[in-house]
Amino acid sequence: MNYKITNGSVSYGAETILEEINFEVKDREKVAIVGRNGSGKTTLLKALINNELLSEGIGTDKFSIYKESVKEIGYLKQIDFEDDSITMLDEILKVYEPIIELEKKLENLVVEMQNNSSEELAKEYSKTLDKYELLDGYTYKKEYETAISKFGFTNDDKYKKISEFSGGQRTKIAFIKLLLSKPDLLLLDEPTNHLDITTIEWLESYLKDYPKAVVIVSHDRMFLNKIVNKIYEIEYGAITEYSGNYEFFERQKRVNYEKQLKDFEFQQKEIKRLNDIADRFKFKPTKAKMALSKLKQIERMVKIEEPNKYDLKSFKANFEINIESGNNVLTVKNLEIGYKEVLAKCTFNLYKGQKLGIIGGNGTGKSTLLKTLVGEVKQIDGSFEFGHNVQIGYFDQQMLGVDPEKTVFDEFLNEFPTLTTTQVRNSLAAFMFTGDDVFKKVRMLSGGEKVRLSISKILKKGANLLILDEPTNHMDIVGKESLENMLKEYKGTLIFVSHDRFFVNKIADSILSFENGTTKFYPYGYEYYLEKRDENAVQEIAPKQEKAKKEYINPLKEKEKLERKIKRAEEEIAKRELERSNLQDELSKEEVYSDYIKVGEIQDKIDLLNKEIDEFMLSWEKCQEEIEKLNWKG
Repeated sequence: MNYKITNGSVSYGAETILEEINFEVKDREKVAIVGRNGSGKTTLLKALINNELLSEGIGTDKFSIYKESVKEIGYLKQIDFEDDSITMLDEILKVYEPIIELEKKLENLVVEMQNNSSEELAKEYSKTLDKYELLDGYTYKKEYETAISKFGFTNDDKYKKISEFSGGQRTKIAFIKLLLSKPDLLLLDEPTNHLDITTIEWLESYLKDYPKAVVIVSHDRMFLNKIVNKIYEIEYGAITEYSGNYEFFERQKRVNYEKQLKDFEFQQKEIKRLNDIADRFKFKPTKAKMALSKLKQIERMVKIEEPNKYDLKSFKANFEINIESGNNVLTVKNLEIGYKEVLAKCTFNLYKGQKLGIIGGNGTGKSTLLKTLVGEVKQIDGSFEFGHNVQIGYFDQQMLGVDPEKTVFDEFLNEFPTLTTTQVRNSLAAFMFTGDDVFKKVRMLSGGEKVRLSISKILKKGANLLILDEPTNHMDIVGKESLENMLKEYKGTLIFVSHDRFFVNKIADSILSFENGTTKFYPYGYEYYLEKRDENAVQEIAPKQEKAKKEYINPLKEKEKLERKIKRAEEEIAKRELERSNLQDELSKEEVYSDYIKVGEIQDKIDLLNKEIDEFMLSWEKCQEEIEKLNWKG
């Protein structure tokens, strides 16, 4: 499979959205399209589906569209069910109609062969069975059962009519159908929106092993980092290609920018030097020829353009807390939350300065907990108590407290009536509402703009406890990074719900996980939570006989094995420390430290070595502890 667009462009009316599209996806590539909100990411996806949107771009190459083996393109553009009176299972089984037809044919052939043992019938059966195996006939049931389960549907849901599901559930059903249909090119626009962490992790695994090409538009950095091997960035109407995952893209973009800027500045200095020489000697007969040659030297140069600065325009605000809270911010004891039925039971303490991330599946009670804490939902049982001087700022993902008919300016002023016009405009400008933007009606704002407006109001109040429900929804990557930086610097206490694992990992210093009607509190960050979750999973699946075997371990043999591990760890540490020392010596050389690219490359190698040394040290320590235990037992 190969799909290539050379020097294309997309315009709407007189406005050019993308002016030079050079894009290629082939075979099993996993490609991401990234860029700011409104940069044209979804427009590019639509152009891949409908080539009539494309016209010649501004580049020098000839405009062309090349397709090879692109029979089917899958895109979740709308929820469209031909008949919503059928069950979810019947709707999903439409994907497997060719396999189901072969199944029926095989059953009929088996019946016929009981009465007719002809060679011709046996060949027909063998041929049909080969087709069935080629289409993964033996595994398709497990495939759709897994997908249905991972998207949060129960076994009973399979037999419900499509019309009985909510809009969000219908979207999930359409998404399941799209994935299982396995088109030659799968286009996904923000696929992780409204999915919980468990489903996102399953989707990552599914897409990594997807046998065909995938193009993803997403602001979920961890999701992209685990799946994609090529990235196209849209910035200032232009598209730039990067090979590698998201982390590599960020690093390479910075290196490319710094290199081009350095080359541009060097060339500008050289042009100035040559011009100065020409100006000094052009009127001297003996030097005029030399002066002219300098000007021609400038003309022959391949001019290096000054690189565009990163499009990092985002909100920034220095917000202060009105009053310090006491050390004990929140005490939650046997708190049962829910509406008519208990969704979950919680017990935890929160102290001043803590940043608690709440995670878990959709419908498990995360948002209900926040609404209970702010008094919007009454608890079923148990108790919670806020500490001394606690002042709350609450962000509701539905943004119900915002009047859609007010202007941005009036909405903000209504919250802070004592502020002057200048103070209101300055506060809004910090969140990217400038000029006539402040006179837009709230209903005209995009999702990301509404989030910014709501957060600007919350932070202006100077609360010492922020309670935020999915604050990164509708934000692009730069917006998320801005919010991350603000919350990391925030001096108060924070409770937030999020499905963005990168965001959770960067902000949270403790985790409350909603799991099957219960909650578990993890006193450290997201990585600690993952470590404990994986340990528990291993313990659950470990066979009982394996535990029995451990009781009969030979201490002498076990000690010898541990000593071999210690020796190997020491050798590996020594080897890497020598490599690190040599690289550090390299950094002291003038030809190296004056070249920022070489410095970056060497520093990356040193960082990797340090990480590996730490890992071997950890292994060494664990082995030493195990030997001490064996010695003590002996």
